[in-house]
Amino acid sequence: MADITRRLGRRHLRSAPTAHVRHHRRGRLVHDGPGLSFWFRSLTAALSEVPVDDRELAMAFHARTSDFQDVSVQATVTYRISDPATAAARLDFSIDPDTGAWRGAPLEQISTLLTETAQQHALDVLARTPLAAALVNGVASVRERISAGLAGEPRLPATGIEVVTARVVAIRPEPDVERALRTPARELIQQEADRATYERRAVAVQRERAIAENELGSKIELARQEEQLVEQRGTNARREAEENAAADGVRAEAEAARAVRLARAEAEAAREVGAARAESQAAWLRVHAEVDSATLHALAVTRLAENLPRIDSVTLSPDVLTGLLARLGRSDGEGA
Repeated sequence: MADITRRLGRRHLRSAPTAHVRHHRRGRLVHDGPGLSFWFRSLTAALSEVPVDDRELAMAFHARTSDFQDVSVQATVTYRISDPATAAARLDFSIDPDTGAWRGAPLEQISTLLTETAQQHALDVLARTPLAAALVNGVASVRERISAGLAGEPRLPATGIEVVTARVVAIRPEPDVERALRTPARELIQQEADRATYERRAVAVQRERAIAENELGSKIELARQEEQLVEQRGTNARREAEENAAADGVRAEAEAARAVRLARAEAEAAREVGAARAESQAAWLRVHAEVDSATLHALAVTRLAENLPRIDSVTLSPDVLTGLLARLGRSDGEGA
């Protein structure tokens, strides 16, 4: 929309670079071009503003396929007004000199023209296409047909309109038909998922079996090693007992031999001691046999005196002394 200001009874118009403005004064074209800015009088001016930028037109319509199924088509058409003078002459792009707004609805007319033209060509294609093919390849075929139909439509160049591109966003059936069509695919996907689940479970079972077999093999190997350990311990114990018994036998033999040697040594010592004592005794007896009785008595008294306890004092009574002297006298007489 043009920007119009008032100053001292006159008006000033300033348009955007994407808007083509045509100014007629008293039937003559005074200003013509995009992005203009000029003064004008509202009573003598006829203004038109034609947009020359690319515009997107979204459209949605229903169609019926060859197997009598309803589908909805969503498409977008990009267009531009390539000939503003022709468009301004064929459509009402005049603007209010006071507000700068369009007096009519030219863009709505263009939208209706493009939508009906595109819809006509899309219906023509889908009417000869079954639903399954329309859902699979319908987007490309409908897009090509709409592009070709809009390019060959004579009203568009005559109105100064150029179609840039046409795009078909989607072709969708009714919700219940779409659910019905999705069911086989979902079932197939579910079957594949179930198969993958079963395979995963089978692999898990095989792995668990392998793990169990490995554990069992480990237990068997451990038991075998424990059996070997027990046997080795028994062998070691028997060997240790045999070695201990042999050591005890050697020790006993050594002790017995030592005891025999000690006994023999003691016996030899005892014999030698006995012999020495016997010789000493014999010598002692020979000496005593050669000595007279008085000497023997003296020696006996000496030996007795050596073995008597210590006597501090001795008291001799007359009777004892008389008897002793009498014995000594008899001993002397017998000796003589």
